[in-house]
Amino acid sequence: MNVRTNMPSKSANSVRGRGRRLAGLIVLLLPALLISMDVSILFVASPSIAQSLAPTGTEWLWMLDSYSFVVAALLVTMGSLADRIGRRRLLLIGALAFGVASTVLAMAPTPTLFIVGRVLLGVAAATLAPSTLAIVRDLFDDLDARRKAVAAWTVAYTGGAVAGPVLGGVLLTAFEWPSVFLINLPVMALLLIAGPFVLPESKDPRGATFDLPGAALSLLSLFGIVFAIKRFAEYGNDFLAWATLIGGALVVVGFIVRQRMATHPLIDLTLFRSGAFSGAAVANLLAAFVMVGLGALAFTYLQSVHGLSALEAALYALPTFIGTAVGAGVSAGLAKRVRPGAIILLGFVIATVGFCVVGATAGADSPWWFVAGYIPLTLGAGGLVSALSNSLIISTAPAHRTGAAASISETGVQLGGAFGIALFGLLSTVFYRRDMQVDGPAGDSLAGAEALAAQMSGPEAALLREQAATAFASSLSTVAFVIAGVCLAAAIVTGLLLRRVPIATADQSDG
Repeated sequence: MNVRTNMPSKSANSVRGRGRRLAGLIVLLLPALLISMDVSILFVASPSIAQSLAPTGTEWLWMLDSYSFVVAALLVTMGSLADRIGRRRLLLIGALAFGVASTVLAMAPTPTLFIVGRVLLGVAAATLAPSTLAIVRDLFDDLDARRKAVAAWTVAYTGGAVAGPVLGGVLLTAFEWPSVFLINLPVMALLLIAGPFVLPESKDPRGATFDLPGAALSLLSLFGIVFAIKRFAEYGNDFLAWATLIGGALVVVGFIVRQRMATHPLIDLTLFRSGAFSGAAVANLLAAFVMVGLGALAFTYLQSVHGLSALEAALYALPTFIGTAVGAGVSAGLAKRVRPGAIILLGFVIATVGFCVVGATAGADSPWWFVAGYIPLTLGAGGLVSALSNSLIISTAPAHRTGAAASISETGVQLGGAFGIALFGLLSTVFYRRDMQVDGPAGDSLAGAEALAAQMSGPEAALLREQAATAFASSLSTVAFVIAGVCLAAAIVTGLLLRRVPIATADQSDG
């Protein structure tokens, strides 16, 4: 006797499972894209915002920097909180907060309220970032599928920095500056609606309490260090910068002591006993250090040296996104056959070649030479290195600590970028002043030269602009060669740290 049932077949369940995982990944890629996009999109909207709100110099500095600072300061805390209360729950809370903060920014009538909005946006982004990467692990049990998913996440996360200026330029051609923040609302609405249906919930099964003293020490330590970096970049050898740097370093020591003593620490320091985890974390930090260090100068170079508009400069930068996408895909494929240390070493070597091309052609008449050097740069550091290091970090951490592990990875990216901007921005200024050799504001910075040229007319203004552009291109060339040396050193350091990590490192989710 044949009995018919309405039970779905195993293959049907499998197809539905794959479809749900794919939908979940797409939903997770959207906030990953916005987190990095909301840093770069402000660069395009800056003139309109400054004209509308008329901030002072100090206010404008905080309007630009507060978002990245808050994200860097809170990532570890929010990653640990995600492990405690649930990663999906914190992601949805962060999505709601991100939408509210975006609305505050769009409606801000004063610089002070704008800064408040940027701080709120940074808090929200800090909740989104570690949750998205941690949930990727929960969605994909298979190591190979997870590598591909992490590669896609890396492309979205790094690609947001390229997409931001392009989207901002398009929006500003049709709308006022609030549109660059209001565009976040439909994306966050989609996450809030679809997230509960396509994303799994997970958290630390041990139900540990939240380490509030550790969170406070983490915030204070990063505040001191990041503030000192930005202070050094602006004022040079400054007493307040040294005081906050030393204070931040002392609090770091206190934070480490607290983490070693706490029953349920924010950061499980035993994670760093794994060569794969510690090596990947260092690789992630160094990749951000070299890429963001040059990236902070790239749009100024394209606009001031080659005379491109903000939108044109962003469009010229689009091919560099291909490098990241190709590198991430190649990284996922090579990981099945090649040791991680060799892949990451190769990535840094390819990026070194890219930096050398940028350095050698910075004075060329066409911006395409700059793009030609930037593509291997992003392929190596942004694709091969970042994608594989992110995969190693979440695959080698215990399953109940993936939120904290992901936050360590992204904190390294944020701090690496902050160090890169501060150090290489400072070097660029030093080399510009060396090559410019004139007194006054024009000799101090490219912005000063452009402001002075705007007050002049005729051949004198054109000559000053040309002189300043040549000096900036020369400084960029020197900085690119310096970064190439740093990148080569990064290849050696990370190659040594990861030399014993085997092919297809085992998933230690039960560890």
